[in-house]
Amino acid sequence: ALHEFPNDIFTNEDRRHGAVVLHVLCAVYMFYALAIVCDDFFVPSLEKICERLHLSEDVAGATFMAAGSSAPELFTSVIGVFITKGDVGVGTIVGSAVFNILCIIGVCGLFAGQVVALSSWSLLRDSIYYTLSVVALIVFIYDEKVSWWESLVLVLMYVIYIVIMKYNSTIHHCFERKTKNTANMVNGLANSTEMDDNSNCDATVVLLKKGNFHRKASVIMVDELLSAYPHQLSFSEAGLRIMITSHFPPKTRLSMASRMLINERQRLINSRTYTNGESEVAIKIPIKHVVENGTGPSNSAERGVNGTRRDEDMAEAGNETENENEDNENNENDEEEEEDDDDDDHEGPYTPFDLPTGKIEILKWLFTWPLSFVLYFTVPNCNKPHLEKWFMVTFASSTLWIAAFSYMMVWMVTIIGYTLGIPDVIMGITFLAAGTSVPDCMASLIVARQGMGDMAVSNSIGSNVFDILIGLGLPWALQTLAVNYGSYIRLNSRGLIYSVGLLLASVFVTVFGVHMNKWKLDKKLGCVCLSLYGIFLCFSIMTEFNVFTFVNLPMCRDH
Repeated sequence: ALHEFPNDIFTNEDRRHGAVVLHVLCAVYMFYALAIVCDDFFVPSLEKICERLHLSEDVAGATFMAAGSSAPELFTSVIGVFITKGDVGVGTIVGSAVFNILCIIGVCGLFAGQVVALSSWSLLRDSIYYTLSVVALIVFIYDEKVSWWESLVLVLMYVIYIVIMKYNSTIHHCFERKTKNTANMVNGLANSTEMDDNSNCDATVVLLKKGNFHRKASVIMVDELLSAYPHQLSFSEAGLRIMITSHFPPKTRLSMASRMLINERQRLINSRTYTNGESEVAIKIPIKHVVENGTGPSNSAERGVNGTRRDEDMAEAGNETENENEDNENNENDEEEEEDDDDDDHEGPYTPFDLPTGKIEILKWLFTWPLSFVLYFTVPNCNKPHLEKWFMVTFASSTLWIAAFSYMMVWMVTIIGYTLGIPDVIMGITFLAAGTSVPDCMASLIVARQGMGDMAVSNSIGSNVFDILIGLGLPWALQTLAVNYGSYIRLNSRGLIYSVGLLLASVFVTVFGVHMNKWKLDKKLGCVCLSLYGIFLCFSIMTEFNVFTFVNLPMCRDH
């Protein structure tokens, strides 16, 4: 592959005596440049395109957003097919796919700072389709060559994936209905026993316990609770309560329930603000903990001030206020994190003529100055209101820059691999894969820290589906259909079959691990995933170096 690129200014001897360090630094700078262009220019332009095309969030996420986060891998694959004619693209996508599943989920589990709950639907949907994609890839590359129809099948599989995402909510409802029916049959007896055991307890306590015992039950139980625990209600309150029972259509029930929730919330705020003479924030946290402990507010001073009626209202609204309080706290945390992020990112890309404040910011500004200078004059920032209408120019110019930076990155990595005697595939699976996936990893971690585990995991697995079906399928289809019709893509490394097989195993192990961990993402699962990533790297490297079986010819050397 080295001879497909321009000649290096250093000889192989110079590189062996230390000049290779410059190539490493250049490759790392290219990783950073790709992250900046993708996050600050390419993705915002894609968001604007999605808005103009009126795409739903699911379809946008599966198409344009996936393209945004996986652009470096796609261009690396294009370079691997059309320029280096080697396995660097396939190696990068396979390595980056394993990195996305094991390493990103591992990092999210370790550093999320909380136990993140995952829903079975999104994980199963993405992992099942992803498994089908990997199986198709194994079947197609097993004979070490790919024909035009095989590459076309990969692209068509991605079109089917977009259709599934389009009707995601409908399929999800069917899935929920079936699982709920099964769960109700299994848990029906246990639920009624639980209700009897708690019949002397406060309504909120029952709701919380039942909610914890069977997650979806808390929505269905409202009628049950109202008949079991009647309260002294005003006429308007009684009207609202009646209209959320099953005698009314779903739309009416929903609107009345939301109105009731707003009323309860407003009354709670007023009672705490005026009666206690304290701000809502000051008293919010103790109440949340009391409700969570399942005892209901029983502080005698509070009872004395608010009276029994207020206490009952607070007990009724306990479940709602708990969620509200959590939301408020999450919002406050999000705001703090966003402020931190703004400080870190200097509200988007640095501009070459505005010096930021703070020593670290100035160092970062100096480090990125050549990059920000070039991008400032060549790529309009469509996040700014006066440049918003230039989003198509942003899209086109940022695509060109991603292609250029990817070319530089693969060139540097090819030189490093050649100098150190490392095959292209190993450089792809390790160095390139980690470098191109770091932005994804950071994005998933930020989302997981806010408690949105489903989005973090979907981001990592969803971008893998794009990588395999479009990242490999599209360049292969272009080469075998458009550039040279009827030709074959030939893969040099037999070891890739083993790496892709390990990729399939990593999906099964991850889903099985999450299931065994009761659909929770925590430090224990994080450690297991990172350990498995280390094992994958060791196994892939040893396979490529012919430790287990003969898969690779030795690298050619210039004499």
